[in-house]
Amino acid sequence: MPCPPYDPSSPDGATGPFHNPVPGNGIPDLAKRYRIPARQGCAVRMKAGQTLTLYNPKGNQVCDFFALTDGSESEFLSMEHCRTALGRIYVQQSDVLVTNRRRSLVEIVEDSSAGVHDILIACCDQHRYQQLGAQGYHDNCADNFRRSLLAIGLQAKHVPSPFNIWMNIPVSESGAFTWEPPVSRPGDYIRLKALADAVFVMSACPQDMTPVNGIGVQPAELEFHVD
Repeated sequence: MPCPPYDPSSPDGATGPFHNPVPGNGIPDLAKRYRIPARQGCAVRMKAGQTLTLYNPKGNQVCDFFALTDGSESEFLSMEHCRTALGRIYVQQSDVLVTNRRRSLVEIVEDSSAGVHDILIACCDQHRYQQLGAQGYHDNCADNFRRSLLAIGLQAKHVPSPFNIWMNIPVSESGAFTWEPPVSRPGDYIRLKALADAVFVMSACPQDMTPVNGIGVQPAELEFHVD
């Protein structure tokens, strides 16, 4: 049978209700600290010049971070364009991250961690978990992205590769890479500045079939505030 037409805005499934922590319009209360439950996501509207501080309370949790240009959601934070702009496969404090139109969208203002993040790996999705041997539906970052946007009245037009905050993917001289636990610590944070009106989307990655969220621990919550 032919595959049904692909709809990038439609989640592949769900294991339970989805609760976006910010109001339905996506506009946060400034300085209020919000919690993103383990395995879920959140979309928040950012004005140019505002900063979002993202916290890793347990230290082991990866965040798949996406950003879209508010009002023109076909323009999005693009890791392939960021690699070209930066000339490297790792990010660091003060880097400016760009869109698929090569325009500046996000600045890494501050990073309390060791600075180990990833801009190579696609977000997890239902097909990835099937390849890893999962039976039935598994929570995933692609669906967290879609459901977070739907919660504030937007539809995903594409699922970009994310900025994988605190994800540890070492690359060898041969070009091979491995999946390793984070080196971040409890309470680490990263501050991200919106350089244009944007929608920031964060997913507390549900990956529990590789070590990227730590060994012997479960995926955990994230926290953030906007100022």
